[in-house]
Amino acid sequence: MTTMRGIRLPGDSTAQQVTLDVPAPGPGQVVLRMRASSICGSDIRAIYREHTGRGAEGYQGVIAGHEPCGEVAEVGPAVRGLRVGDRVVVYHIQGCGLCEECRRGYPIGCESERRAAYGWQRDGGHADYLLADESSCLPLPDGLSFVDGALVSCGFATAYQGLLRAGISGRDRLLVTGLGPVGLAAAALGRALGASTVLGSDPQPERRALAAELGLVDAAAGGQEELDDLVAEHTSGRGCEVTIDCSGSAAAREAAVRNTRTWGSCVFVGEGGSVTLPVSELLIHKQLTLHGSWVSSVTHMRELLDQLTRWGLHPQLIVTDRFALADAGEAYRRADSGASGKVCIVWDD
Repeated sequence: MTTMRGIRLPGDSTAQQVTLDVPAPGPGQVVLRMRASSICGSDIRAIYREHTGRGAEGYQGVIAGHEPCGEVAEVGPAVRGLRVGDRVVVYHIQGCGLCEECRRGYPIGCESERRAAYGWQRDGGHADYLLADESSCLPLPDGLSFVDGALVSCGFATAYQGLLRAGISGRDRLLVTGLGPVGLAAAALGRALGASTVLGSDPQPERRALAAELGLVDAAAGGQEELDDLVAEHTSGRGCEVTIDCSGSAAAREAAVRNTRTWGSCVFVGEGGSVTLPVSELLIHKQLTLHGSWVSSVTHMRELLDQLTRWGLHPQLIVTDRFALADAGEAYRRADSGASGKVCIVWDD
């Protein structure tokens, strides 16, 4: 096979099918046969509808898909740890490896102009094959599926990192604002990490229903007044010890802060937008800790893959729609509807 199918995103709410050569690996690189490549909300927000991203989100017209998972089909010179047939998850940022952020284990924040995100500045996972640097690849444990791995490569790792920033434990009650795929991941992981109660909010009734059906939340609210009443009911009016906003909505961010207990922690992981807060009332006088958390470190992503097998937790439980690569246009339309769980492109054997 010398050519392959791929998907580019022109920025007009369409997915463009293209044919291109199968890549060849250079030193330290591998070619992955793609098995699963899921769609992220950031793709919808900054690439699919229109090309709004700049800098780290600047789309360069490459093959889309920054949540890839597959198996090694070919290895290049100087590849030291991977072999043909190995199953891997791709950490979707290739950093320079030398700057302060890379040395801290966070290529997501790489300060070099050589930084390149799969699916944004270099070809991503919406193709039959993907050229990846070996240093981007993490082993996929035997107990996890390729779809599980794709969901870890961004969404679940993002939620995990955010919850770690808040130090969540069995002492805490958790509120998740925004029950899209990242919010569903945060609810699932919050429970796995020991949260005694998990509450949620989302204006979409379909997403609230899915969270409840999957057993990820104890209760969920739609409107802001309903949410305040729900949190008060479950916390004796004190608020949740940990809250996490996964929506990027100004109203949801403010609601997350408002419903955080005094001395509690609130985490923002939802991208885009802005927020206005009465700072004295909601932050200073409540002695809150407010975190911004961006994706994950490589270390925490690998840690999460190991933890999922120990917990018996499969990220694919939040996948509501699976599509073949040939149906990527419909996959993106479904993801853009805002009413689904996770949407994933899959390759059958």
